[in-house]
Amino acid sequence: MTVVEAAPAKVNLYLHVVGRRDDGYHLLDSLVVFADAGDVIRVRPDDRLSLTVEGPFADQVPSDDDNLVLRAARGLAEMADVSSGAAIVLDKRLPVAAGVGGGSADAAAALRALCDLWAVEPPPERLARLATDLGADVPACLAAVPAFLGGIGERLDPAPALPACFMVLVNPGVAVPTPPVFKARQGPFSTPARFNESPADVQAFAAALADRRNDLTDAAVGIAPPIAEVLAALVALPGTLLARMSGSGATCFGLFATKAEAERAAGSLRADHPGWWICATRLANTR
Repeated sequence: MTVVEAAPAKVNLYLHVVGRRDDGYHLLDSLVVFADAGDVIRVRPDDRLSLTVEGPFADQVPSDDDNLVLRAARGLAEMADVSSGAAIVLDKRLPVAAGVGGGSADAAAALRALCDLWAVEPPPERLARLATDLGADVPACLAAVPAFLGGIGERLDPAPALPACFMVLVNPGVAVPTPPVFKARQGPFSTPARFNESPADVQAFAAALADRRNDLTDAAVGIAPPIAEVLAALVALPGTLLARMSGSGATCFGLFATKAEAERAAGSLRADHPGWWICATRLANTR
């Protein structure tokens, strides 16, 4: 028996930094969605826990005991009192340290896959606590549905129904660790910017998002200047409704109304920037 679980890319459509805790962690307000593109986790029964990493970005991911996927597996086994092992394979298709929740999405997918493999069903609150202990992004990636994030990212509230739309994800090949970006952020804190009404269509959705921003963009550009080039290239494409950085970077996205527009845009970018990672995809769980 092999269980296969998708680990979709997480995209912050906006990200406001609204405060800071005494322990240094920043408080956020963000709308996250998930793409049809992402990594893939495969698990099968084995006598012990092991991790193999393959795929285009495998050489950038450690497979030792510190890997978040193995930490998730050990945490779940302890919580559910499971003595069985599992052979875990991570097909790493997303760039690393890219602002699209790669490691967190992988850990969350491992939790879902291993619950299936081991036939365990932990209480939701205990599983959520384990996800939070693994990382602030893991709870959102475990749910993998559009949601507003609060706190340091662990508090989830349902988003209104979102219109079907497409995006082009672009990474210039620069890894940007999250802590330095938050440390470099300057200026006052923002206010939350959630909305309750479901946008009528993708154009209304893009207009609503345009009134919001990613508060980490300037800090990330200061650390990785190619991000600015990516944003400029996305803005210049025909059909782009919105261009923005996701998370702490360096991946950026362009929002499009149709699959054809997104695929044409991706093709144009690949021709002009062969060294960039570029992916045309659809937003998952939209109406």
